[in-house]
Amino acid sequence: MPSGSPTPWSYFFIRLLFKFVLKIFYGTIVVENAHLIPPRGQPCIVCANHSNSLTDALLLVTAIPSKKRNLLRLTAKSTQFGKKTLTSWLIESAGTVPIKRRKDFPDGQADNTTVMLKLIEALECGDAVCLFPEGMSRYHPTIAPLKTGVARLVSDVLSRNRHNPKFEISVLTCSITYMHRQHFRSDVLVTFHEPIRFTPENNPELLDPVDYDKIRALTARMHQQISSGTLDAPSWRLVRDAKLAARMYAPLGTTMSLGDYVRVVRTFLEAFKLAERPIPESGSEGETVKKEGALEDFKIRQLSNDLRDYQNQLARWGIKDDRIRRPLSRPIILYRIFVRFSWSLVLLSISIPGLLLWFPVFVTTFIAVSRFKSTGPIWDTWDEIAQYKLIYGLVSGACVWGGSVLLTLPVAPLTAVLVPAAMWMSLRWLEDAVSAFRAFLALARMLLRIGQRRLHEMRAVRARLHARVMELAVGTLGLPPDPEVHFAESGGREKGRVRGRWASKAKYFSVRRRRKRDWNETLRLYDQVDYPEDEY
Repeated sequence: MPSGSPTPWSYFFIRLLFKFVLKIFYGTIVVENAHLIPPRGQPCIVCANHSNSLTDALLLVTAIPSKKRNLLRLTAKSTQFGKKTLTSWLIESAGTVPIKRRKDFPDGQADNTTVMLKLIEALECGDAVCLFPEGMSRYHPTIAPLKTGVARLVSDVLSRNRHNPKFEISVLTCSITYMHRQHFRSDVLVTFHEPIRFTPENNPELLDPVDYDKIRALTARMHQQISSGTLDAPSWRLVRDAKLAARMYAPLGTTMSLGDYVRVVRTFLEAFKLAERPIPESGSEGETVKKEGALEDFKIRQLSNDLRDYQNQLARWGIKDDRIRRPLSRPIILYRIFVRFSWSLVLLSISIPGLLLWFPVFVTTFIAVSRFKSTGPIWDTWDEIAQYKLIYGLVSGACVWGGSVLLTLPVAPLTAVLVPAAMWMSLRWLEDAVSAFRAFLALARMLLRIGQRRLHEMRAVRARLHARVMELAVGTLGLPPDPEVHFAESGGREKGRVRGRWASKAKYFSVRRRRKRDWNETLRLYDQVDYPEDEY
């Protein structure tokens, strides 16, 4: 049995480095079903959706346990190679294979014959190869149609090893779901699916000469697996509506696991998508069924529209649905305003020394990203924002650390440890300060801008919407009727998740990560609920 290629020192270094950087940039990274990853020495092609440029590859490299795979052979567009940049050096040092895209070579010079041969040889050695079958990264709410390259690669590998009927190659699909892919301290879900296994003995239909329908069928199967674990929508509007429906159905915050939250959002999203599909023509015997289906679709579309209007009003007021769900008296609002404002000032005060160290990092990253955004449209540039933030944050952070050590040479060993510790704790306290101040702003708006009368009217609107959401969830979609109990108990121990009142209090003061109240949170003074316009 092949043992796989040895791990280059540069790959080991890059994996360790970016595991640290990704944990700083993203608040919570949850990996599901890591036990399904084929072990070292078994040929494997890892395929995932591709919406966040280089960050997707780095996330997969760090999400796959080193005990399972010592090396994930990456691929990247050839235009990333040969440049005098840190990104180019990282890509080349990790043993990444360059792929020529037709859009980058309009003269027809996009020949990947040699590259594919390298990938085949790597698989025959027992390596795991990472490919993104969409063929490109883009900032879009839907998964692009998959290219057939992965299926053709499986066919080529099986055909070359037809003399060994037991030779096995696996396709491991993976779904990556970013709550907000480009925002600091957002959350990420990485879900691995059951690998699809192939042997020359069991899959003669994929041996050369192969029927191209079989290639398309395998590609469609991969697309179905990948889309089943993430949010795949034709518009940002539907994603926004589905997230609100999920929060109204199960307003558990992080008591619900991140995986359960994504799956509930996806359940509502699929319902909204189906309701907008054109109804096929049917014969006279199907007219009754057709009318019933049209009526159900109309009800779901109307619910989606009403949820959108409700969310728009919340966004104009600058509050969350939870503020409407839980009515508060004026004295309680005044008390909480005082507590939240005071606590935010305390946390901000103790984090100031560390924030002085973070200031050059934030400024450098902000300038770099602002300049990059101006170079192109949203759909072609926003998928690389996280990549830019990671790279520029890493470089500027390393400069801050190195400069601090040099300026304190007599006690450099102590500074080398204390500076990262101070930066981490100040970031933790800053998150809590921002969260407390965000709550203060929402409560102040409720008291001074909205008023009790309009809040009462909005609660009546929400009550009607909640009843319709529960009817759809339980009656049509088959979701549990008591989400407060079901999702609080389902799932296991998960990063960032809070279970029970004691865990909630303990995690608030945790050194490792803060307690979030909502998986939708980012390090911002406002709730991130809006997306770019669909025309982008």
